[in-house]
Amino acid sequence: MTYAEMAEREALHEPKSFWTKYVWSQDHKVIAVQYSLTAIFVGLIALVLSALMRMQIGFPGSLEFMNATAYYQFMTMHGMIMVIYLLTALFLGGFGNYLIPLQVGARDMVFPFVNMLSYWFYLLAVIILIASFFVPGGPTGAGWTLYPPQAISTGTPGTDWGIILMLISLVIFIVAATMGGLNYVTTVLQARTHGMTLMRMPLTVWGIFMATILALLAFPALFVSGLMMLLDKTVGTSFFMPEMISMGQPTDHKGGSPILFQHLFWFFGHPEVYIVALPAFGLVSDLISTHARKNIFGYKMMVWAIVAIGGLSFVVWAHHMYVSGMNPYFGFFFATTTLIIAVPTALKVYNWLLTLWRGDIHLTVPMLFALAFILTFVVGGLTGLFLGNVIVDIPLSDTYFVVAHFHMVMGVAPILVVFGAIYHWYPKITGRMLNDTIGKWHFWITFIGTYLIYFPMHYLGILGMPRRYFAYEDYQFIPQSAHDLNAFITVMAIIVGAAQILYLYNLFYSYRHGKPAGPNPWKANSLEWLTPHTPPKHGNWEQKLPVVHRWAYDYSVPGIDQDYLPQTVSDEELETLRANSVGPNSIGKPS
Repeated sequence: MTYAEMAEREALHEPKSFWTKYVWSQDHKVIAVQYSLTAIFVGLIALVLSALMRMQIGFPGSLEFMNATAYYQFMTMHGMIMVIYLLTALFLGGFGNYLIPLQVGARDMVFPFVNMLSYWFYLLAVIILIASFFVPGGPTGAGWTLYPPQAISTGTPGTDWGIILMLISLVIFIVAATMGGLNYVTTVLQARTHGMTLMRMPLTVWGIFMATILALLAFPALFVSGLMMLLDKTVGTSFFMPEMISMGQPTDHKGGSPILFQHLFWFFGHPEVYIVALPAFGLVSDLISTHARKNIFGYKMMVWAIVAIGGLSFVVWAHHMYVSGMNPYFGFFFATTTLIIAVPTALKVYNWLLTLWRGDIHLTVPMLFALAFILTFVVGGLTGLFLGNVIVDIPLSDTYFVVAHFHMVMGVAPILVVFGAIYHWYPKITGRMLNDTIGKWHFWITFIGTYLIYFPMHYLGILGMPRRYFAYEDYQFIPQSAHDLNAFITVMAIIVGAAQILYLYNLFYSYRHGKPAGPNPWKANSLEWLTPHTPPKHGNWEQKLPVVHRWAYDYSVPGIDQDYLPQTVSDEELETLRANSVGPNSIGKPS
């Protein structure tokens, strides 16, 4: 008996109290909202930290409390929060939880109790991370890569409790991600409804599914390296700590390998790029197809590109370590694989562009963010080609060129997708539309502003301006124009940061006062728009689960009046639609 048949026979166990419905909830939709709100909250903290850092760089000395120690602590916490606790949690915990069961036609995740535990472990990890601001010495200032021996050596900010709490928080986060990931994979493989074959799944599910597999394989490397560094710090082992002299005295460590940590970190770190990017690819594919009223071009190619990117992402990690030193043959190997992984990535870009070609493009707010993502991802990808080459990477590695590239690819691009996806699925989550005018103001300020921030950084990098510096005064090779440019970048960063207040206002205001959305405001095809109730109730569907007859991208099908065909439309119903169509799209009918 299939999962769908069993789900139709079993009675639903409704939550009986406020606590079990909204707090200790096992409903995937509530857990998705919990994940998202927590991730957005901690992301706002990272946003404030970045503004404080930019004030120091653009207007040195303007903040009395900002010294070198605080600067490096803010930089470390900003980076770690953005990559791990915001983007990973939001794409997998937020969108994964909400969309996977709905888009595959399941009632819930296969293991709802474990799913609930996943969120609470994530929240515990966030609380421990934030607690490091309030312990003696403050949070760690080792940089978000936490390289030893610096991370746990005297003189680095936060070497007392800050680094310990950071490592404990990461370990707990990985436990949470593993519990959630096992749920996502099992649900996709086992809990799809009648007719939902793998090749009928929306690309959003494919992206999150593949990213989850990457997370399950890559996070253990960070898990063990975190535990090993914790032992180096607390009980004096020497996994990563070499023999050193500190403050004129030899330390107790000897024989450890800092390079081993770098390999473990980047074995996780580079797949992490795609743990964020693959869900973004899937989400943006669905946005483009829906709002261009066009079937996605090359669906199977897109699926295999996602799989290929996932596989190749495990053999490119050492391109982050060119300046650490390696055998030239290894450098050649990793430079080659880095360029190869650009092939399936470029295929996706071509497919998005060909999907847009001659489409009926609706410039809705979700579509604007989706188009901005494509442009930003292409720009970030092109600068990545520079850094994937050993010869070019070495002189640029420690400059603002890397800061600009990394933020365009790992910061701006996925955040644009997050915004677009929330504007797209907010009506299903709440039953109300977000305000369109505020949304467009939010988009244009964010889009133009981020380009005015990061484009000049490429120039600063080529100029040789080093990154990670607390202050840039008295460096003769840095001209006054670079300082002026830094001031301009800081002003733009503050404007873009302040513009996010518009977004938050829109979210909260529209929840009560937004225009009623109806069940399917975008006239989309995938199953989440076909639920009997909006917002979907516990269990998502009535007694019977939906039956799928087609893929999710039948838009502008010739011969019928309506320009979309939901996945539940059978071939017989399609013939009826054709017979009843009288508009210009109908076949053999007067226009």
